[in-house]
Amino acid sequence: MGAPDDRRGRSAADAAQPARYWFDPAMPYVESRCACDSGAAYLPHTHPTLSIGAIDSGHSLFSTEAGPVRLSRGDVVVIPAGQVHACNPVPDGRWSYQMLHLDPAWVEAVLAANGAAPALPQALARVRITSAADSYAALCRLNQMLFSAAPAARKEAALAGFVGVLLGGIDPRQTVRLPRPPACGQASLARLVALLRERHAEALPLADMARSVGLSRYQLIRAFRAETGMTPHAYQLDLRINQARRLLRAGAAPAEIAQELGFSDQSHFQRAFKQRVALTPRHYQRRPR
Repeated sequence: MGAPDDRRGRSAADAAQPARYWFDPAMPYVESRCACDSGAAYLPHTHPTLSIGAIDSGHSLFSTEAGPVRLSRGDVVVIPAGQVHACNPVPDGRWSYQMLHLDPAWVEAVLAANGAAPALPQALARVRITSAADSYAALCRLNQMLFSAAPAARKEAALAGFVGVLLGGIDPRQTVRLPRPPACGQASLARLVALLRERHAEALPLADMARSVGLSRYQLIRAFRAETGMTPHAYQLDLRINQARRLLRAGAAPAEIAQELGFSDQSHFQRAFKQRVALTPRHYQRRPR
């Protein structure tokens, strides 16, 4: 599927752009992205959202701590909020895809209103993959609606209907990928994670972090990666990027965000952001016209 039409009707030249992004301030609980014939690769990262992606063409390697899986055209993947992952084209390949990001609280409210099963929240905490043609077609129709000039009320109704069908029950056609259990359950590591969350904008030396948990720097990196899927530095950068997304959506200037979140300069911020979002901060922030 090509990128859906913009909600305000962009030109054919704009429609040919390799990546397109949609959000509407009237619907702050959802954003959508479509990329066509892309070779962009992502570093391992997380989203604070529940994310639903689909492959439109080409092949992709979707990686989590449970290992990689190859995705092909028509595959749909549901990624829980906070799940460390990377989804990239196969080596020397290109792919087209769409990705929907949903606020987890909004999803839970929709499912609760639909009378979802009590066990569903636990099921949604796991990666799920399906090759069901109707699931893929439904996501395509939804994105066509989101990128169209339809009023927000119609878009919200379509989105709620899609969520209710895809996530409102345990579909036996969906493959559930269970995360590996943490390799190290040290309370000191949990405290370090909490510290990084609280002080993610500060440059915390690795040696100081290692001393705080009674490990060497190498031992800390290995244990932290086993616990979270990332090194301490990557984890801290990921927290900064997710905070940057919230600030950009609120209208903050990229230069101010770079300074507030502890990046060495705006170029460092832009590079780190693009490695995890595949858009520049300005492109991410730009509202559809």
